[in-house]
Amino acid sequence: MPHDHHDHDHEGMSPSGHPYRPDQDAPLTRFQKMEIAVRELLVEKGVATEAEIADQVARMDARTPARGAAVIARAWTDPAFKARLLEDGSAACTEMGAPVDALRLIVVENTPEVHNVIVCTLCSCYPRNLLGLPPDWYKQRAYRSRTVIEPRKVLSEFGLDLPEDVTVQVHDSTADMRYLVLPMRPEGTEGMDEAALAALVSRDAMIGVAVPKV
Repeated sequence: MPHDHHDHDHEGMSPSGHPYRPDQDAPLTRFQKMEIAVRELLVEKGVATEAEIADQVARMDARTPARGAAVIARAWTDPAFKARLLEDGSAACTEMGAPVDALRLIVVENTPEVHNVIVCTLCSCYPRNLLGLPPDWYKQRAYRSRTVIEPRKVLSEFGLDLPEDVTVQVHDSTADMRYLVLPMRPEGTEGMDEAALAALVSRDAMIGVAVPKV
């Protein structure tokens, strides 16, 4: 028989022409089916359009720790902005184009005497607009309970051993109030601009289980 290129997919490609991934060729999970059903109902009932849903998904994907890192770098280089950030975290972040929506954001500053760490003992409340999706360990019961009871031991397990004269303060996030740690600026970074400083700030440092390093 003559060879018909349209009788099969190109190697490594799906029928749509997109790269083929075996892990995406499994049956839909229950939650995937629910998401599709709800999305189609929203469009069918006129609650939202496909374009509006796609736009919201894109906004969610754009939420990464880079947003929070930019806020921290600005605070390190602009004393006036730092004062506004510590006074009203929500307003200061909105000023930088990183709104935290209806949430109240409280920014806590690390000092040579005090180290702050964030937890949500109830579930996984977290400033997603600034840090993206929370890491799995943040949602685990062990972190949520042990950080309150034995914070120094938990921090040590993350590789952060603090001097005994440093006070560890644990802050519990809630549904309408989130926390962000303002780490100390590392020594030897005086000549760096905001972009270079932001690159030093990790998600974990803004949760408080790590510190920025040059």
